[in-house]
Amino acid sequence: MSKQKQRIFGAVAVAGLWLVLAAWLWFGPRQDISQAERRKLEQFPAATVQTLLDGRFMTKFETFTQDQFPLRDGFRQLKAGFSYGVLRKLDNNGIYLADGSAGKLEYPLNSNSVSSAVEKFQKIYDRYLKDGGGKIVFSVVPDKSYYLASGNGYPAMDYEAMFSAFRALPWAQYVELTDLLTGESYYKTDTHWRQETLLPVAERIGEALGVQVEDSYSPAALERPFYGVYYGQAALPLEPDTIWLLESDTLSGCTVTNYETGEHSSVYDRTKLDSRDLYDVFLSGPAAVLTVENPAAGNHRELIVFRDSFGSSLVPLLLPGYSKVTLLDIRYLPTDLLPQMVEFGDQDVLFLYSTLVLNQSAMLK
Repeated sequence: MSKQKQRIFGAVAVAGLWLVLAAWLWFGPRQDISQAERRKLEQFPAATVQTLLDGRFMTKFETFTQDQFPLRDGFRQLKAGFSYGVLRKLDNNGIYLADGSAGKLEYPLNSNSVSSAVEKFQKIYDRYLKDGGGKIVFSVVPDKSYYLASGNGYPAMDYEAMFSAFRALPWAQYVELTDLLTGESYYKTDTHWRQETLLPVAERIGEALGVQVEDSYSPAALERPFYGVYYGQAALPLEPDTIWLLESDTLSGCTVTNYETGEHSSVYDRTKLDSRDLYDVFLSGPAAVLTVENPAAGNHRELIVFRDSFGSSLVPLLLPGYSKVTLLDIRYLPTDLLPQMVEFGDQDVLFLYSTLVLNQSAMLK
C-alpha cells in the first residue's frame, strides 16, 4: 500500500471512529449516575433563547459531552493508568497512591477557614453551652494524608497549626487522636476511618468525658465490597475494601431516630446495603439531627455530638456510656435553629471534626 493510500486509510479510520463516538453520544443510552464517582451526570440541556444568549446552554452542553462520552469510565482508567505508569505522575485528579492506599492532596492549610471554624464553635458555646453543667471535649480527626503524604514525598498541610487552634479553646478539653491512628486506620479507597480500629479512640474520649465505654464486641463483615470515594476519583482498578462492624447486645438494643423524617432505624442500618455509599450503614448516613436511645445504659447521662461523617462510625462505640446521644451536623443545620432541635442543659458535649471539614469550614452553617 502506497504512503498516500495509508494516509487516506488512516484519515478515514479516524473520521469513522469519531462518527461512531458522536452517534453513540447522540443516540446511545445515557447514564444518570456515575457509580464510580458517586455523582449525578449532566444530561442534555434545554435549549431556549435565554440559555443560548447567556451562554448557559454551551456551558452545560460541554459538561454533558464530557459526562456522557462513550466508554467514559474505560477512557478514565486508561488515562489514569497512562499518567501513573507511563508519565510517572505522582497523582491523578489530586489522588495519589501510597503504602497501598489512595489519598487526596490536602494542601495547603486554609488559615482563614480554621479561624472561621473557631469563631463558629465559640458562638455555639457562648449561645448554648456556657451555662451547661456537662463536660465539653474537642477532638480533631486527622485525614489520611496526615500519615501518608509527607513520608511519601507529597505536600501536606500544616496540621500542627490546625490542631493548635483548637487546643487553645479555653472552654473545651482537647483530646489528641493522632498517636492512636495510622494510615492503616483508614479504608484504602475512602476518606473515612475503619471502625474496627477505633476502640482506643473511643476509650480515650470516654475517659475525658468521664464515662465507661467498654463493651463486648463481635466483628461482622458486610458481604458487599466497599468502593470508597477515592476509588472513582483515582480511576484505577483498585481492590475494594471490606467494612467491618463492631456488634454487641448493647448496640442491638439501641434505637436511632431521624429528627427530620421521624424514621427509626438500628445503629447499623442494613437497609443501606444498596446505597451508593456503603458507609451509610453507620447510623443511616448523613442527617442533620439524630438521636440514639440506649436502654441498657444503666444511667441517665446524655451526650451531644457536633460532628461530621467521621462521627457516624465512632459514636456507636461511645453509646455504652450514655442513655441518650444526640448527633448534630451543622453542615445541614443552621446553628440558629439548634434550640428547636435540642434542649441544652447538663449534657456532656463532644465536638468531633475532621481536618477535611475544618480546612473547608464554609460548609458549616
